[in-house]
Amino acid sequence: MYQAFLIKYGEIGVKGKNRHIFEDTLVSQTANALKAVDGEFCVRKENGRVYVEAQSEFDFEETVEALTHVFGIVGICPVVLMEDEGFDALARNVVSYVGEGYKGQEFTFKVITRRARKNYPMDSMEVSAALGERLLEAYPKLKVDVHDPEVTLHVEIRNKINLYSKTIPGPGGMPVGSAGRAMLLLSGGIDSPVAGYMVAKRGVKIDAVYFHAPPYTSERAKQKVVDLAKEIAKYTGPIRLHILNFTQIQLSIYEKCPHDQLTIIMRRYMMKLAEHFAKEEECLGLVTGESIGQVASQTMHSLAVTNEVCTLPVYRPLIGMDKQEIIDIAQKIGTYETSILPFEDCCTIFVAKHPVTKPNLKSILKSESHLSGIHAMMKEAVDTAETIRVEP
Repeated sequence: MYQAFLIKYGEIGVKGKNRHIFEDTLVSQTANALKAVDGEFCVRKENGRVYVEAQSEFDFEETVEALTHVFGIVGICPVVLMEDEGFDALARNVVSYVGEGYKGQEFTFKVITRRARKNYPMDSMEVSAALGERLLEAYPKLKVDVHDPEVTLHVEIRNKINLYSKTIPGPGGMPVGSAGRAMLLLSGGIDSPVAGYMVAKRGVKIDAVYFHAPPYTSERAKQKVVDLAKEIAKYTGPIRLHILNFTQIQLSIYEKCPHDQLTIIMRRYMMKLAEHFAKEEECLGLVTGESIGQVASQTMHSLAVTNEVCTLPVYRPLIGMDKQEIIDIAQKIGTYETSILPFEDCCTIFVAKHPVTKPNLKSILKSESHLSGIHAMMKEAVDTAETIRVEP
């Protein structure tokens, strides 16, 4: 019955004179998401609406699944589009729609009509009442309930008449690509994939950097991060993932710096390296999965010392969340089961037993001054980095 979908958006509708830019980005992202689906589709916008129309046979469930991963969409409505051939033809189509879509026809309902074309010979209330009457004649077991109906039939009189009764929730947010680009520090844990998802939901295009420490971290740990990037890419589109060998830098820090400062100093050099790639790719900031107080390196004091090495803004979308809130999102977006696989990354290998929670910047800088040759190590890490394109 359905050959089209009406795509509803939220915040885009209040964007004023820039609204068309966001609409065009949403159309583009929707079309990109459907490239992986069998079938041909036309995605177009028309008078404050976005439509997906099938140009060939397609798999309904697969198409809906793809659309539920497009940020900017708040509702996906399987819609019947029909030419305006007069009220009687409309009424017959509505009766047929209920007959095909709802077996048994024993439920409460309501008809809501909207007229984008004010030259239609009946007003909205008249159309709703007349359609309700035709439905009651065709299906005597139906009952009208204007306050809390089980089924709401929407009739929108536009260039074509839109008929729909179901709205499948979308992910919301803003279309990816409408708010610039950022570099995600991606690890194999629970938090950073969620942070990438959260900032992408606000329209930010995401690339990522991962710090690998062979032989202390395995190839399976590296693959785990690639798998996490694939899950995020279902929402963000393709991700450029930079994989850096961090072993020599990490060993140097371990050998020459106080052990209670290991995590903070290691984090500072990660931020420096991530910022290098961010600037190369014209990113507007770094993104991390840090949350205040979750571990020693995420106290307010530690975050302030970490920020000191950055010239780009650092965005922390999880900053005020507790762990269970983060886990709930990870489970929803499909990254949790991969994140808890027992393959450790470099963040968990070299961990001090008693890390400092209130680091002093002067003390940290003094410790870092003992890291002779660190700049050459950083250059080597950059020069030998592996960059892969991760597809959803």
